[in-house]
Amino acid sequence: MSIPAPAVLAPRARLFPALAAVYLAQLSRARVARIPLLFVATFQSVGIMVLMRGVVDGGSEARAVVAGSSVLVVAFVALNLLAQYFGQLRASGGLDHYATLPVPPAAVVLGAAGAYASFTVPGTLVTAVFGCLLFGLPMGGLWVLAAVVPLAGAALAGLGAALGLLAPRQELATLAGQLGMSAALLLGVLPPERMPEPVVWARDLLPSTYGVEAFAHTFAPHPDWAVVAADLAVCAAVGVASLALATWAYRRAAVR
Repeated sequence: MSIPAPAVLAPRARLFPALAAVYLAQLSRARVARIPLLFVATFQSVGIMVLMRGVVDGGSEARAVVAGSSVLVVAFVALNLLAQYFGQLRASGGLDHYATLPVPPAAVVLGAAGAYASFTVPGTLVTAVFGCLLFGLPMGGLWVLAAVVPLAGAALAGLGAALGLLAPRQELATLAGQLGMSAALLLGVLPPERMPEPVVWARDLLPSTYGVEAFAHTFAPHPDWAVVAADLAVCAAVGVASLALATWAYRRAAVR
């Protein structure tokens, strides 16, 4: 009796088609559930600017408040919610579903991160426009948000995914996401001129800081675009590093 030859497995999916499939699936799944939370994130950032209006009159401090509040919308969704999502996915065994699919780990992480970051675009734009009107800042540099949102979103989403995947329990993943968003709030919105030196050093370690700085520079009467480009380059490098960390954390969690 002859032994049949083993069946030939299908080729592993390529990165970009798999990434597109995961992105669209995540976008469709999260669209209804995340829109109310996006409203909360936008309302929170607008409320912070209204409160700071009574303390900050203008100048560089107003630029920092508006830029930090705009990027805070990204932090709420990309960092906080993504940490909770991957923490819940790991706790419920949902990673087993993705592990059985012939998709690269990077596609799962990047697809989920991209979907969550996409929800931040309307809220970030609304917050930035409202802040410019509230503090009398020019709107000519709002186009920079087209670079700030995806780059800061990538950096924060990668960090959020890593926190959710590395946390030993779902509750700790939620706590880590909340703490990360609080750090983005305190270190990103408050003007750095009023912070102690050690806090400024901690601010420089936050991935979203460079997106905030790049956006804040555009409000100057004569923006230094070289500085803006340098801040965006640093934000992009941090985003690559954080997404690589999240991919490694996914591989680690998927085999356990």
